[in-house]
Amino acid sequence: SNAVQTTRGKYAKTRRSSESVVYDDGTNTYFWRAHTVSVLVIGIISLVYVVFIEEQKDDWEYNTKRGIVAAVCVFLTFGITQAKDGPFVRPHPAFWRLLLCVSVVYELGLVFLLLQNVSDARFMLTYIDPALNVELDFKAYGGECVIWDSSRPDAPLHNVYDKMDIFVFGHLWGWFCKALILRDVWLTTLLSFAFELLEYTFEHQLPNFSECWWDHWVLDFLVCNGLGIYLGLKYIKYLSIKEYKWHGLWKIPTYRGKMRRVMTQFSPYSWVQFKWRPTENLFRWIFVSLLAFMFLLAELNTFYLKFVLWVPPDNPLVTFRLILYLFWGAVAIRESYDYAGGVAKKFGQQAWMISAIVVTEFLIVVKFGSDVLSIPFPPYIKWFWIFVFVAYIAFSLWKFQMKFPRFKL
Repeated sequence: SNAVQTTRGKYAKTRRSSESVVYDDGTNTYFWRAHTVSVLVIGIISLVYVVFIEEQKDDWEYNTKRGIVAAVCVFLTFGITQAKDGPFVRPHPAFWRLLLCVSVVYELGLVFLLLQNVSDARFMLTYIDPALNVELDFKAYGGECVIWDSSRPDAPLHNVYDKMDIFVFGHLWGWFCKALILRDVWLTTLLSFAFELLEYTFEHQLPNFSECWWDHWVLDFLVCNGLGIYLGLKYIKYLSIKEYKWHGLWKIPTYRGKMRRVMTQFSPYSWVQFKWRPTENLFRWIFVSLLAFMFLLAELNTFYLKFVLWVPPDNPLVTFRLILYLFWGAVAIRESYDYAGGVAKKFGQQAWMISAIVVTEFLIVVKFGSDVLSIPFPPYIKWFWIFVFVAYIAFSLWKFQMKFPRFKL
């Protein structure tokens, strides 16, 4: 959502194709500096304090954890000051550099976990949360699907109320954010529809996916997902027509104005409208198809990882991962859009990292959940997806047949 570069000079006015007008007086020079030397000095002082002043313990487990945390902190510090800037600059480029480095650390952790066996992997998670490594009984939302139960005059809608948990708000908020990230009503709605089909597809493997028909298509697809997408698109419309004026904090005369300026630092620097145009050419068709595939695979990984690693749905680790995915995804989708449109000549660094993360998570699921994935699909599920695949190939050949060279025999 933000400009690729910070503006410089006394007074700047910028506009790109499909991007809102931005006014920036360029007075935030000190704020935008990386302060590499200052950060290096503070880091060295911190290490000196930890080694020579802080109390030492003869506990190998404690020291190992402490050493890993310190090594990660040093890497994150390096990344904050030295990593390449991405497409976003608000609230500060260092924030997005930090998130990029966190994604690298997360990927390294996944690779390490991938090389363990399933029992050791579950045990290692107890170093993060001691309550883990306990086999779970995941809730199935299917079963009794009567909407109005006349046998319960005191609570005839009890089946509906049973499905109204915290995850209803999670659905709404999640698709609101996804609409902001993808910025396209058709692509977002298609992914919402496709994921409901995937829940039908894998409900024989994961209890969480077993839901009533009205839970799938009314409560989830229409109400939660649909309302989230609608509100997200309305907010996108507001951001598209908003006037972006950035003034230096000390040039604002009132305290209220200064506070408002501080708060708006956490809003987008500018807003770019996305026009994916997937059928414009064969490259964009394949690229958007792969993007949708990776998007849905990341969604499936969320549920399968919880199942194979015995992580409860309400565990903070799940929430923290989803929050990180929200920020990573926002940058990755913007980088992917720029790459697909020819604005960027290289595939973005955050898009590269999140692609590696999604694939590594899937490999963990395949290795640790082979007994679950080996459960055979019902015949109607197999035939349905064969039909979808054939239809996709047939449409691609029909749409882009003129793009293929014709060979004479």
